[in-house]
Amino acid sequence: MRFNRLIGATLALALSFAAPALAIDIEDVTSPAGHEAWLVEEHSIPFVSIEVVFTGGASLDPEGKAGAVSLMTSLLTEGAGDLDAQGYAAALEALAGSVSFEAGRDSVSMTIRALTENRDQVVDLALMALTDAQFSHMSLDRVRAQTIASLERAARNPSTIAQETYSRLGFAGHPYATPTDGTAATVGALTLDDILAAHRAAFTSDRIVVGAAGDITGPELAAIIDRIAEGLPTAERPLPEYRVFDAAPGVTVVPFDGPQSVIQFGHGGMDADDPDFMAAFVMNEIFGGGGFNSRLMAEIREARGLTYGIYTSLASSQFGDSYVGRFSTGNETAAEAIDLVREQFRWLADGGITQQDLERIQTYMTGAYPLRFDGNESIARILASMQFQGYPLNYVNIRNDLVRAVTLEDIQRVAQRLAQPDALHFVVVGQPAGVESTTP
Repeated sequence: MRFNRLIGATLALALSFAAPALAIDIEDVTSPAGHEAWLVEEHSIPFVSIEVVFTGGASLDPEGKAGAVSLMTSLLTEGAGDLDAQGYAAALEALAGSVSFEAGRDSVSMTIRALTENRDQVVDLALMALTDAQFSHMSLDRVRAQTIASLERAARNPSTIAQETYSRLGFAGHPYATPTDGTAATVGALTLDDILAAHRAAFTSDRIVVGAAGDITGPELAAIIDRIAEGLPTAERPLPEYRVFDAAPGVTVVPFDGPQSVIQFGHGGMDADDPDFMAAFVMNEIFGGGGFNSRLMAEIREARGLTYGIYTSLASSQFGDSYVGRFSTGNETAAEAIDLVREQFRWLADGGITQQDLERIQTYMTGAYPLRFDGNESIARILASMQFQGYPLNYVNIRNDLVRAVTLEDIQRVAQRLAQPDALHFVVVGQPAGVESTTP
């Protein structure tokens, strides 16, 4: 399970620190049919949020049918049971509830929010959309046209071009090489049969995790889980193999008219199940993930004024990873900025981070973490995400200790391992002066 090795490697040291800032009581609920959910009960307000996550998402799209799962998800509330789209929305509004679906690269989620007194009726409507969506030709044509228009706009956005080119080069032959929402061409070719097949693949009873928070008990949640799962098939379409970003070092220039170049860069990353992942996460917060206080922002924005913002992240997804960053700069400064990024990666690999840097970011990370738990919906999402990523049940309550447990020696070890200036691939979308493609 992802993260278990990380937790085992650092927990003993972590628990020697001060008590964590959070103390959230998470109940592990198992339904009569054997489905698991995590629950935080809070009965002071008569409201509940339930987050249901199905592993797979757009990564299950067959070759040539990119966007099928995403388009299918958009159709779920466009008529269900004997209700059309307007009738379905009106029924939810009358109950002061909401049901929404979202398709991502690695999962599809269903969010249910309801007042306690109307919870059962809102769950009924959620199940109606999940298992009895109308999927009519009329709604397909309408939503597909809207999606194609959106995709055509996105295809003219330099940030989208940079991201999609980066993924195509680094994950060739893998589902990550194709956009989550597909392209205008692939979506335009999707049929109703493709949508029905995507529904069968995306919503399965054996790839489900649930998080809930609010005015609901464990037995009540268990009954709802079984109701959700009982109408779904078991998975038949296999999940993708795990892949590391493997674009060759160099530069790919995509010509685009405009005064600026959008630059996305990166190389292979780190599996989130790696024992060094927490140290790598903290390292990246110092280097490029910590907003205006990061090293890259200080050197490339503040010291030289070459960009408004630059970031890096450990893009450690369910089925692949990379260490990725992005920024925009004037066409005339693109070459200088690329050289500076490589220079900063060398600084990182050579042990540039100091004890002062580490202590500063640990203070920030441990102070900011509790702010994420600001309501039932946020908590339910976090609980489902924790299960999806393989965290242990008590992760919320030990996470800050794990951050504090990272030492400068850990940071320098992982930086030397992860930061590879000579392996970086830069995708440059614009008219960059003095920058040319170095790969075929």
